[in-house]
Amino acid sequence: MQSENSTERAKDLILDASLGHAPFDGWSALTFQAALADSGVAAGLGAALFPRGGIDLAVAYHLRGDAAMRETYDRIDKAGLRIRDRIALAVRLRLQVADKELVRRGSALFGLPNHALEGSRLIWGSADAIWAALGDSSRDLNWYTKRATLSAVYAATVLFWLGDTSEGDADTWAFLDRRIDNVMQIEKAKAGLRDNPLGKALLRGPLKILERVHASEQRNDLPGHNAN
Repeated sequence: MQSENSTERAKDLILDASLGHAPFDGWSALTFQAALADSGVAAGLGAALFPRGGIDLAVAYHLRGDAAMRETYDRIDKAGLRIRDRIALAVRLRLQVADKELVRRGSALFGLPNHALEGSRLIWGSADAIWAALGDSSRDLNWYTKRATLSAVYAATVLFWLGDTSEGDADTWAFLDRRIDNVMQIEKAKAGLRDNPLGKALLRGPLKILERVHASEQRNDLPGHNAN
């Protein structure tokens, strides 16, 4: 346990040290080397913790934001809030715990063709973290559609937020509310489709496929499973 704590501490030290460099040098090898020097962590350990250097730092920063959102969301009294308001709250918190310039640098990195897939996975992970914070436990077609639609909303909101110069990012929150309203309208339409006998028949095939994919993902997550 002490070894694990020491490792996590070293990771945090390097990531913390990188935050002053990434706004200027991006999530780059230069930032990683500067962070390593500032952190005091041994070079060999740093290379083991962040084998891809700046890219792994960018991933770690994103995941830290997901965790911070969840921690902040859990502390807030949400009694009386509708589901759409809880979603908006979680997305807003996710952006508020992040630094705009660091996110801009990350967006530039994960916008590159060779890192785009990883960037998409991080967006999906944020959507999953938000739904988990909301207490979602669905494991059917809804599990995928909820995260897919929220991923689209979150990605669009991030892009808008990066260019927002309004006071307190007020324009971003208005944009977010409009996107969520659109999603809620789609959800109502989907509910009507599920309640319709023909709609159920149309959804049955895709649902079975997604259930098999989800079962496969769960097996891949088991300890000792070799995905290769």
